Amino acid sequence: MIRSLRNARPFTARVLAVAIACGAAALPARPQAAAHQSPSAQMQEPPQLFKRTCALCHGADARGTDRGPSLVNSAELRSMPDSNIADIIRKGKAKMPAFPLPEANIDALTRFVRSLNPIELATTVAGDPKAGERIFFGSGQCSTCHMVRGRGAPKGPDLSDVGRRLRLEELKQSLTDPDARIADGWGTISAKLSDGRTLHGFARAQGSHDLVLETDDSKLHLLLDSEFKALTPDRHSAMPAYKGTEGELRDLVAYLNGLNGVGVGPLTGPQSPPTQAEIEAIVHPRKGDWPTYNGTLDGNRFSHLDQVNLSNVAKLQLQWTYSIPFNGLETTPVVVDGVMYVTGNNQVYALSGKSGREIWRYVRPKSVAGTIASDAAIGVNRGVAVLGDRIFYLTDDAHLISLHRLTGALLWDVDTAEGAKGLYGGTSAPLVVGDLVITGVSGGDNGIRGYVAAYKAATGEPAWKLYTIPNPGDTGPAADTWKGSALGLGGGATWLTGSADTEAKVLYWAAGNPHPDTDGDERTGSNLYTNSDLAIDVNTGKMLWYYQFTPHDLHDWDANEPIVLVNARWNGRDRKLLLHANRNGFLYVLDRTTGRPLMATKMVRKLNWASGIDERTWTPQLLPENETSLQGTVTCPAVRGATNWYSTAYNPATKLYYVMTVEDCTTYIRAEDAGYRRYNNPADPAQKILRAFDIESGKVVWQIVLPGPLQSNYSGVLTTSGGLVFFGESSGGFAAVDARNGKYLWHFETNHAIRASPMTYAIDGRQYIAIASGSNILSFALPK
Repeated sequence: MIRSLRNARPFTARVLAVAIACGAAALPARPQAAAHQSPSAQMQEPPQLFKRTCALCHGADARGTDRGPSLVNSAELRSMPDSNIADIIRKGKAKMPAFPLPEANIDALTRFVRSLNPIELATTVAGDPKAGERIFFGSGQCSTCHMVRGRGAPKGPDLSDVGRRLRLEELKQSLTDPDARIADGWGTISAKLSDGRTLHGFARAQGSHDLVLETDDSKLHLLLDSEFKALTPDRHSAMPAYKGTEGELRDLVAYLNGLNGVGVGPLTGPQSPPTQAEIEAIVHPRKGDWPTYNGTLDGNRFSHLDQVNLSNVAKLQLQWTYSIPFNGLETTPVVVDGVMYVTGNNQVYALSGKSGREIWRYVRPKSVAGTIASDAAIGVNRGVAVLGDRIFYLTDDAHLISLHRLTGALLWDVDTAEGAKGLYGGTSAPLVVGDLVITGVSGGDNGIRGYVAAYKAATGEPAWKLYTIPNPGDTGPAADTWKGSALGLGGGATWLTGSADTEAKVLYWAAGNPHPDTDGDERTGSNLYTNSDLAIDVNTGKMLWYYQFTPHDLHDWDANEPIVLVNARWNGRDRKLLLHANRNGFLYVLDRTTGRPLMATKMVRKLNWASGIDERTWTPQLLPENETSLQGTVTCPAVRGATNWYSTAYNPATKLYYVMTVEDCTTYIRAEDAGYRRYNNPADPAQKILRAFDIESGKVVWQIVLPGPLQSNYSGVLTTSGGLVFFGESSGGFAAVDARNGKYLWHFETNHAIRASPMTYAIDGRQYIAIASGSNILSFALPK
């Protein structure tokens, strides 16, 4: 690797420690140990407590069975602090159940597991880490194949945390005898294709009928067995054995042993900024890609793909599924170059869009309950953003992180809340605009102060932050709308992905309700900028205009619904429009250049808090049912709204806007927290209804009433050039209808609650439709 690199085979010389496990899972910094312990650690006899509690799955010797993994010499366990090990025992993980044992027993089991996975201290390592770093990034040319904390090249495993994953002897062996330690996903293979070509590279993922092969140009080839004739694995590591001096080996090992992960904070040192081509791939996606949460920056889930259309959608078939250990997925898949990125609670996965084969995964421990916002604590997450080789994800504790597209390795991690006190959380997919990655925050119902924040995509350096409510002591127009003793109480969360007009360089983002939700006595006034759409200069973070849908909200009617930007002819004029179906029961059309409303009309029948929107002031005309009370007031819509965060879509061919609506009411109680009671009227039951609106008149052109429990269906819609609308049904079905008239054309019974919105992508000219249902990602296509 060091001196021999230049003389090695062109491909096999790529990798320092192909043998060093990639280990994309993010783990805390290396825990401290009192003293060096031998890796062999003279394994003690498992205590009776372990045999009674754990042996069934992990084996009486803790070395694993078909029911559970080995707990001996585990890189993951070795890197965990004792508190995380105890937490896994206490709460369970994935298929492992929780064990609510007495704390003394938890402590005893934790100490035993730790004894099987001892920690080595960097201070026990001979050699000069600084000299080793110079070798790594200089004469050794290691960084031409490997990355460490954002530096280097991704042509081999990321080594940012290799020191906490491998013991000293394993590090040395990886360098001097690389064939002995070839990590999963980094063995090489030759594939003879059906067209006569031969590809050689890393077998990043492989099944009986498919292969994900990474070639020397860092391109992932997604191959099905129909596309290759023969596979020839290479039994040798892609890296040659180390030939440097003993002194260089000691220095290099000392440097690698000290790599214990990526800390919190922006990257320092030189970083390559995103290229214009990478930025353009988001602004104008390549055909078949779905590179953002809504597919395009305008927030409109309309796709130009039309291979699946009115004439053949009835033939649509399930192609593959992939399960994530979280039931109730809300993620929308993002697809770039055929690779799909999906998320769960503090989980990110890269999958082959053809087969669903997992390429890599990134997992970090869930935050402790009671320290983050409620939805984030449940495990809600809606997806990622992509820019070039970077994937962006918002963790449950509102950390914005960047992962490498090829390896899933952590590049940087920034705390968007900047250490502020409060139950801050993260649930939304970030949004990339230009060279910035932008995110919001959840926790408005817990009283946090909402914000929209932008960071430099290459480094995580903060670019700007815009708060949605004033601080105590602030002056100005916004502060004047928070009268009373509770100025800046909280709220205005920004937990749904925004939209952007890149030509105008304007970002549009929605803000949530004020806090307390149903008691406005100490926050009299309109409470700006809650329940509003905000137009923001994307480069500076300066607010350009706002429109508040529900001044002084008393019903938790966040404005966190999709902001859809369309250019359309409206009342005889070509207009730049903003469409917003609001939780308060009204459908709005705004001129997005000025923020001036053009139309506001009722979109549901059950609406009794306002008689309409005054077209002189564009404010609600309030009715008595708007006020909450100590005994309870029945108000419609319900607390979950006449719609919610699930996606909407406008089809330029039909000129219809498709919205999943809800006819329901709630008994609202004036209270600091939990001011809601379910309201049930058997004579007029609640309904979930998919409606198609004419955006010029606001009238319903067609609608479909969806039987089934309302709260099981949080699915939005997708419309395509194929003349279709796809959506999830309340009964657990996934369906397609004619976009013109709502006629059913196809459906598939998932038999799971659908709490996510559909998307579409194409690979090699074949169109797929995908959606998350329950704990599964489902992908459909026409038969070949």
